[in-house]
Amino acid sequence: MCTSDLRSEHCIRTNSNMAQYDLTNKLTPYLDRHLVFPLMEFLSVRGIYNETDLQRTKLDLLSNTNMVDFAMDIQASLYPDQPPSTELTEKRSRVVAELKRLQTESAQIFDIFADPEVQKQVQSSRDYKTLVNYLQENHKFKPEMLDVVFKYAKFQYECGNYSATADYMYLFRCLVPPTDKNYLSSLWGKLATEILTQDWENALDDLNRLKEVLDSGVTTSTPLQALQQRTWLIHWSLFVFFNHTKGRELIIEMLLYQTQYLNAIQTMCPHVLRYLATAVVINKSSRRQALRDLVKVIQQENYNYSDPITEFLASLYVDFDFDAAQEKLQLCADVLKNDFFLVACMKDFIDNARLMIFELFCRIHQCISINMLAEKLNMTPPDAERWIVDLIRQAKLDAKIDSQQGHVVMGTQAISPYQQLIEKTKNLSFRTQMLAMNIEKKANTARSNEVVFKVGG
Repeated sequence: MCTSDLRSEHCIRTNSNMAQYDLTNKLTPYLDRHLVFPLMEFLSVRGIYNETDLQRTKLDLLSNTNMVDFAMDIQASLYPDQPPSTELTEKRSRVVAELKRLQTESAQIFDIFADPEVQKQVQSSRDYKTLVNYLQENHKFKPEMLDVVFKYAKFQYECGNYSATADYMYLFRCLVPPTDKNYLSSLWGKLATEILTQDWENALDDLNRLKEVLDSGVTTSTPLQALQQRTWLIHWSLFVFFNHTKGRELIIEMLLYQTQYLNAIQTMCPHVLRYLATAVVINKSSRRQALRDLVKVIQQENYNYSDPITEFLASLYVDFDFDAAQEKLQLCADVLKNDFFLVACMKDFIDNARLMIFELFCRIHQCISINMLAEKLNMTPPDAERWIVDLIRQAKLDAKIDSQQGHVVMGTQAISPYQQLIEKTKNLSFRTQMLAMNIEKKANTARSNEVVFKVGG
């Protein structure tokens, strides 16, 4: 796996003040270079940085891959008056020759796995030993063929053929033990390919499988190595959690309530608090307890990292400063729309943040001026009144609007002990459910998802 840093080769000029809140430089050291390309494309669309500098950085990222045609296209756009470089032309010839060699070398192997009976055996085998013994006895399979499968899969990945890579990595993983020298790399490679092909269901399964291996300690020899691996996993998980339908709940469970991952965030990457905070704000089901726990972490890490999103929560729930919270909320919109992972969450975040301001304000005040509330929510008074009416109807709040006086009058309703108990145990129920799911997955490790193997290149 290769890391990348946008600052390593070029000083990228900025076209926008929002560059101060851009986390790409902090994220890329923990991402494979192939995972950086979607972020680079997003930055190009947003226009935060100078486009020429971004294109040069893309060219640098491509230098250690086999995606030569992509590199030649970028070079042509940067230097339209120049012919393709000799270096890229020669590299393309080498890549094509190596691809043909690997295809020839692996042809026998994939002929074996093209057999329908072999595919059924792969899907039904309980462990790698049974499968390897079957292949050796019935199909002249040799253990050294496994290295060829891995090399071919890795080469396809570097060429940008991600769908084929996913199949080959799955095949390799089925045939080797967790102690194999390439087993962990195959897990990372499989997860990367599912992310790049946007197969979020399989990506979540691969993420959980990789997490189980890392947490078991089988593949890491020192605590430092385990910390580094978890930091990588945290960053890769952002792709999954902000695209999978259940991701907004799962990210809270993993990063806030599993100590080893929260410790990794506080030690190695406090900037991930932006994503955790966003997930908590937009997730209504377990927000109340999660907010209390998250705000404590934000307070602890305030000296180390802060941005408008974490500052919004601190202003609201630590300082109870509604004016500061309203100012930070305006900045949050700009931060969200310029963040690759959070741009799709902007509307949900703003709506829920306004609701949080309103709820907290109502706890403190019994009679509230609509004009004042509109100012706190950064809305016009008519829009604020309509928003409050809709909120009272949807949330069934004990409140009335006096349009003549321009006031919202809150009713006094004590929370019953029963309701308090529900609120306190709501998050516990979710965590218990996740624990049960993990136990069930471990108990059914012998069961494999049906995969159609692609044969050859």
